[in-house]
Amino acid sequence: MNYNGNVKMSDVTMAVDIEVSNLVRLEKQRQLSQISLVASENYSSPEIRRFEGSIFADKNAEGYPGNRCVSGCEYADQLENLAIERAKSAFGCEHANVQAMSATVANFAIMNELFQPPNGLMAMRLQDGGHLSHGATFHASGRNFRWSFYGVSETDEQLDYDEVRSIALENRPAVIICGGSSYPRLIDYEKMHQIAREIDALLWVDLAHTAGLVAGRVIPSPFPHADIVTTSTHKTLRGPRGGGLILCNERLAKQIDRAIFPGLQGAPKMDLIAARAVLLAEVQTDQFQEYSRDVLRNAKALERGLLCAGATLVSGGTSSHLLLINLLRCGTTGNEIEKSLLEAQVVTNKNPIPFDTLPPSKAGGLRIGSAALTTRGLAEEQFVELGVMIGNVVMSDRNHNRVADLRSFVNQNTRGLPLFNRKWVA
Repeated sequence: MNYNGNVKMSDVTMAVDIEVSNLVRLEKQRQLSQISLVASENYSSPEIRRFEGSIFADKNAEGYPGNRCVSGCEYADQLENLAIERAKSAFGCEHANVQAMSATVANFAIMNELFQPPNGLMAMRLQDGGHLSHGATFHASGRNFRWSFYGVSETDEQLDYDEVRSIALENRPAVIICGGSSYPRLIDYEKMHQIAREIDALLWVDLAHTAGLVAGRVIPSPFPHADIVTTSTHKTLRGPRGGGLILCNERLAKQIDRAIFPGLQGAPKMDLIAARAVLLAEVQTDQFQEYSRDVLRNAKALERGLLCAGATLVSGGTSSHLLLINLLRCGTTGNEIEKSLLEAQVVTNKNPIPFDTLPPSKAGGLRIGSAALTTRGLAEEQFVELGVMIGNVVMSDRNHNRVADLRSFVNQNTRGLPLFNRKWVA
């Protein structure tokens, strides 16, 4: 096309549409033909997708219900209030903010509003399972605040609460953050609450990975022990990407709301809030509880398969949806295994592990999760077989025949498999 100043806008639009439409088609084809074991991925329902990008996408609703910076927000107010009430019901909390663009944005907003120097913050070390927004040196949170860190024990690669208490007493932070992105075990929120109260600190739970399991009533809730809970809306919650929730008790409500607006963000995306409102209704159904049970069941099935093949798992296994494979003992890296599995149409991600000796670009571990593939409808026995095959690739030093066997399994079991199995919604 010759852009000489005489090109009609309709011609440009058509060209863009063709290019973008082709990429959308290719991405759909990729997702259907591959299987995602990325622990931070999932597929939202068609009902949720219907409202993301709806007419509310064009509405500026800066501010909060009843106190907006522009007029014409009567239906936006009703929508946001609906999402708030559903969030409070789903998680059993006193207050909810549904405006954050992501959980990371929510985390940083809270830090900026509630904690100022010389306040200290305390969180799990990144390589032991924490999250980059919990004080990583390369993240704004790490540059702007004073941090102390706790981690897992060398003996069982799980949290040692006596050590957490010792570090807290020594550093006396204003808040203790628990939760992260690659810790495969459940956290004892009551014990963490007791430690926080002993030093007069707040307890903040980053629930991004396990929020769906809490909403699905299959693992313990951080309430009433937590003062603040943040979460993304995808992962096990199975909602739209690009969304964060902040849940808290009433005494922190005004500070939390101020942290998001005007503290860090401008106007919220009302279409995303519409999608979140639908999500927060879905998670309170019997079907979602059944889904959550299957997520846990399928994670244990993957565990059985991997252990059967001789793979080594961080902490020995999982109590949630995610597993972390220790590759250091195999003489390989997460980067190498990630590439080999992708040849077999299995999408995963390299990940640091506790006491890792490799840089993050190589990583000594591989993180996988059961949530997305459970959404597609893969059965428990297939998860066991999948675990064995992945373990065989790991233990055989990426043998070409093992990779080919896994690719054949994927081809057979994705044929006709939808991205979202309709049995999970009412």
